[in-house]
Amino acid sequence: MIRTDALDRLPVRTAVPALERALDGPGCAVLCAPPGTGKTTLVPLALAGLLAADGRPVRRVVVAEPRRIAARAAARRMAWLLGEQVGGRVGFTVRGERAAGPETVVEVVTTGVLLQRLQRDQELAGVDVVIIDECHERHLDADTVAAFLLDVRAALRPGLRLVAASATTDAEGWARLLGDAPVVEAQGVSHPVEVVWAPPATAVRPPHGMRVDPVLLTHVASVVRRALAERPGDVLCFLPGVGEISRVAGQLGDVGAEVLQVHGRAPAAVQDAVLAGSSGNRRVVLATAVAESSLTVPGVRTVVDAGLAREPRTDHARGLSALTTVRVSQAGSRQRAGRAGREAPGTVYRCWTEAEDTRLVRFPSPEIKVADLAAFALQAACWGDPGASGLALLDAPPAGALAAARAVLAAIGAVDAAGRATERGVRMARLGLHPRLARALLDGARQVGARRAAEVVALLSEEPPRSYGDDLAAAWRTARRGADAYAARWKQEARRLHSAAGGDSAAGKTSGGQLTDDMAAGLVAALAFPERVARARAESTYLMVSGTGAETADGSALRRAPWLAVAVADRPATAVAARVRLAAVIDEDTALAAAGPLRSSGEEVRWENGDVVARRVERLGAVELSVRPLKKPDPSLVRAALLDGLRAEGPGLLHWSRDAQGLRERIAFLHRAVGGGWPEVTDAALLERAGDWLEPELSRAGRRADLARLDAGQALRRLLPWATGEAGRLDELAPERVEVPTGSRIRVDYSGEQPVLAVKLQELFGLRETPRVAGVPVLVHLLSPAGRPAAVTADLASFWREGYRAVRAELRGRYPRHPWPEDPSTAEPTRRLNNRR
Repeated sequence: MIRTDALDRLPVRTAVPALERALDGPGCAVLCAPPGTGKTTLVPLALAGLLAADGRPVRRVVVAEPRRIAARAAARRMAWLLGEQVGGRVGFTVRGERAAGPETVVEVVTTGVLLQRLQRDQELAGVDVVIIDECHERHLDADTVAAFLLDVRAALRPGLRLVAASATTDAEGWARLLGDAPVVEAQGVSHPVEVVWAPPATAVRPPHGMRVDPVLLTHVASVVRRALAERPGDVLCFLPGVGEISRVAGQLGDVGAEVLQVHGRAPAAVQDAVLAGSSGNRRVVLATAVAESSLTVPGVRTVVDAGLAREPRTDHARGLSALTTVRVSQAGSRQRAGRAGREAPGTVYRCWTEAEDTRLVRFPSPEIKVADLAAFALQAACWGDPGASGLALLDAPPAGALAAARAVLAAIGAVDAAGRATERGVRMARLGLHPRLARALLDGARQVGARRAAEVVALLSEEPPRSYGDDLAAAWRTARRGADAYAARWKQEARRLHSAAGGDSAAGKTSGGQLTDDMAAGLVAALAFPERVARARAESTYLMVSGTGAETADGSALRRAPWLAVAVADRPATAVAARVRLAAVIDEDTALAAAGPLRSSGEEVRWENGDVVARRVERLGAVELSVRPLKKPDPSLVRAALLDGLRAEGPGLLHWSRDAQGLRERIAFLHRAVGGGWPEVTDAALLERAGDWLEPELSRAGRRADLARLDAGQALRRLLPWATGEAGRLDELAPERVEVPTGSRIRVDYSGEQPVLAVKLQELFGLRETPRVAGVPVLVHLLSPAGRPAAVTADLASFWREGYRAVRAELRGRYPRHPWPEDPSTAEPTRRLNNRR
């Protein structure tokens, strides 16, 4: 029997008529409804016609959820509202589990499952309405599903109805994407929520990678205790991941309340217990972001927010991708706080300061902007749009990330040279795995047997708990004999993959049976991540084929292995090397077999440690397998290496005599003062034109010593403007020396912005105007008879009139035997003493 009392309490009911009118009209709509309003449960039943009493036709509705836990929970809730069991008129399908049948009218699926169906049946025959739930979270699969469905509506089934359901009011982008679709809003029943700022009293290290400071987790546990003491009702505590939930739960064993853990890996029984509500005892529910909007937990009056979330990140340069811990966004923190006010006035304890709150980003990053795009690129290629240029996406994929993804697909044979999906690529896309893991499953099945390949890939598809250790082979043995929740999920996924790989018949006549389990684990991991194959450099330190350094943990059994196949690694922001979290020991033959396409050999000539190094190298990516000296390297490679050396260390590698340096300074002055054809001679400019002034000597050089013998002054003259004839005026425009009244020829210093003439003051007696070069007055450094600085002027006439008197008074006392006339502008210049004159 339909539970009409429960349905009537759901606020979204009032928005259903407007939503149906929108679908009967343009066929698309955006539904904005806060969590707890019935957006996920009432709306699909209403659109399917299962709540109507007027006998209207039943429509088949597919609801796409971003998480398996949410799909199961939504189906169970809808079946309960109808008074039925799951698998009848309401069912669900997630990876590895299905509860649906011929009578199913409303089916809840994950976005990944819906992607697979669209690739098999682009028309979605028999489906009338698709609801993309939680679209505000901007998961990559949801964005991709929306783009494919819009293609289907435009080309194949204009009558297919599409609803984008969001738990926030930020729906403008989705409305535009759906062709200016109407936005239907439902007002939730929201009670006031008091905010309590509860930052840690001591300093907390910021999160990096998957690591969260234990000090913060201890503080979160203390805030949960405080909330239980200060507020009534159940407590919902948000933490970034399963590990943090487990550690906080371990600190709450004596709180006098039932502690429940909710995350994507939680057993169905625990999920059901959380969603069923309290049986009388107070509860503390420790949850990941899945409880922000996908699940409504009854009985909650207080939220404790650790302020952290997990987002995917990819380091394309190092070939590393993983979840990373970030600060929660403002939108996310609002969603979390709202959970405390669904049923009555509530309280949120935020484990950060009010000042920090203003610095949080507004929204989480769209996954398409930060995630590994290999799976997306394969889906797009199978859809017939390898570049994804024709897909209607809220955000275009970053060009660099998409190019890196397509390179991965080409390397594993999933796409051809034009980027189109191969037959192998189509099969990979249908396995429900990341393309790397799909490659490991298909190729590994032929080499180690389908069952073993499936079991190892199942381990790689969901990282084992840390208690399993960092040795992949040991973790495999632990999972085989384990009875925990992870082992149960692993066994189910391994069975699915074994079937998808073709069962035992996939092994073929290979030597897979001769490999030990340890060797098989390493081979499959290396097939999945060939660029992460790593060779030891020293105890516990490794170099991956990608060029990234890696380190194993202290006490790891992997520390002395000569080769590793690294399955999981992350690189904290402040670390030099990546940290190995899961890997398998392999030998060199396995490394070469798995990463064979990255093997190369050839002549390498480069500037290294201050000189040219020429050698023949056989390498596996960045890992050097063998090195031999090269006696007669290619001259063009030597020249390129010498240029690299000049760029690294500068033109100072050449022989710069005093005259050569002076010539460079004179040319630089003329470039500034005259311009025209006088060249720029900065380090950067000289290196850019190295071929114009260092040849033919550069092509004849073979090492650093040859550069040190190259006369830079002679070479530099090749840059002078000979074609215009200006080169012949060098000594006229920028003379090396200037004659002063005594007849002395004084060297001009061109090293600064203004030419400098340093000369004894008495040698300029009788000179009324400042000397000039290229029309620029020199800066005169007037020296005492002993050659010490006495005054500086750029206007000699003004100095004689105004500055000379004070200088004369000082120098006359110190040098009485020298002439110090009262009018130096008319006096006779001299280099001698009075008595000698």
